Amino acid sequence: MKRRELIRNIILTTPALAGIMSFGINIKNKTILIISGWQDINIGDIAHTPGLLNVLQTFLPDSKLILWKKSTGSEVEEWLGKNFPRVKIIHGNVDADHNVSSPEVVDAFLEADIMIHGSGPSVVGSANLEAWVKATGKPFGVFGTTIQTIDEKLKILLQKASFIYTREKASLDVLKNNGIEAPEMKFVPDATFFMHNRDDLRADHFLKEKGLERRKFICVIPRLRKTPYYLIRPENYTQEQIASIDALNNSKKEEDHSKMREAIISWVRTTGNKVLVCPEMTYQVDIMDELLIDPLPSDVKPNVVKRAYWFPDEAASVYSYAFAVLSFECHSPIISLVNGTPAFYLRQPEDTIKGQMYYDLDLSDWVFEIEQVKGNDIVMGLESLIKDYNSALERVNRLKDTIENIYRSSTGNIFK
Repeated sequence: MKRRELIRNIILTTPALAGIMSFGINIKNKTILIISGWQDINIGDIAHTPGLLNVLQTFLPDSKLILWKKSTGSEVEEWLGKNFPRVKIIHGNVDADHNVSSPEVVDAFLEADIMIHGSGPSVVGSANLEAWVKATGKPFGVFGTTIQTIDEKLKILLQKASFIYTREKASLDVLKNNGIEAPEMKFVPDATFFMHNRDDLRADHFLKEKGLERRKFICVIPRLRKTPYYLIRPENYTQEQIASIDALNNSKKEEDHSKMREAIISWVRTTGNKVLVCPEMTYQVDIMDELLIDPLPSDVKPNVVKRAYWFPDEAASVYSYAFAVLSFECHSPIISLVNGTPAFYLRQPEDTIKGQMYYDLDLSDWVFEIEQVKGNDIVMGLESLIKDYNSALERVNRLKDTIENIYRSSTGNIFK
């Protein structure tokens, strides 16, 4: 066994031999290797992976899928395993020379016909793609990813891609401005738009516990301007960097969240209904009280409840029962829209160009650029939903059809 694995490693780290192996193989049912699963502390980052798996299983049902998962958290991996029992999940590092030594990655390199980089904030798995290209010479593509900056190394890699699907049109401009052309380059929204996994049982229990009735509550999600990743990976930050992040967050957090509180107050006083404060990231559990709940008037607070960190399937079920979702984070609105509920994205300028996808999908009136709006603008948006909710629901359903058609046509070109 060790000798066979060694031979495989030698073959796969020798580009000429790997190229020979990749040609002339006639496989009726293709195998796709997916690099995804960037981190497990954010339901948006978790949702990228099941979203893409659902896309591929729906529109390429005869393909075998192998997930090369970057993060190694056991809870998310178990959850993916339960929801996608046919998908093999593998792990393995890439060294500085873009070689792999993990036997299961080696096997996947031998078996797979193409490698796809999943949705994310950038080409997070570029080293994994480099290893694939070096070892196999087989095609690869990028699916629903933001590409905001390009260095020379990334440019060389992307010029070898069979397709590049960006999750907002602004990324296409970045590619063109850098002289990058691929056989297929187009706007394909974040794969989270196809995250159909739900946990209705857990959601129903929570809703009953908190007295939340269908379509009679809104969900709100807080966010700081700069995610304090130093709380999770302190070794990656200097004291000066931490101080800079905190200074920005402290200077903006009250101004931002006071506008969301106006919407909360208006909703409670106008409808008499409840508000659920919930997180998209783990750290947000610790800022809910300070930024959204504690400053509320005494007549509003009794109508506000909160949720600890959760998985995207439970969030999806809860959002599906809500009247609307108002979020400073980018992905909770997506999960909400997927599940038939209108959503507002309160966009902070530090949250990268990914938010442009909402404009690309003709949802500009449901985006509130937080530095350009007042709290009353969000209130008026919520009031417009209350006045004509059926039209909003129809709009959400049309959006879902549009995105499904984009996924169908884009997957149809993967093996061309």
